[in-house]
Amino acid sequence: MAQSLCKIYLHLIFSTKNREQNIFPHLKAEMHSYISAILSSIGCTTIIVGGMADHIHALFCLPATKDISEVVRDIKTNTASWYKKRLGCNFYWQNGYAVFSVSQSKVDIVRKYIMNQEEHHKKQSFKDELRTFLDNYNVSYNDDYLWK
Repeated sequence: MAQSLCKIYLHLIFSTKNREQNIFPHLKAEMHSYISAILSSIGCTTIIVGGMADHIHALFCLPATKDISEVVRDIKTNTASWYKKRLGCNFYWQNGYAVFSVSQSKVDIVRKYIMNQEEHHKKQSFKDELRTFLDNYNVSYNDDYLWK
């Protein structure tokens, strides 16, 4: 084959340090737009970014030339710096993240899920949400370590 071709949809989830509720409502849309712009600047195609006051969901296409850990590092580093400058206070992301592959046939379902985070979290906590994803994808984890 003369060229490298791929279409890799990923659902990324990460939280604020200690899951503190410090993505303030008046800045949430701006934060989501900023994450989308970062993804675009590094060659990722953003489908949707959403989340709550303590965590982020992003659905995007990962180009063949990018490593997911580099993408997450770029998102977290740039948004934390931007948010600190914007608010004039400390802001940190939790060290880890979860990322899951999404088949082409499920992209719209995941997009709608991310779009409806407010409604979803009236029924389920972030911890339960993440455990559900980990269990559905058969990811082994230590629950005690997961939340540190």
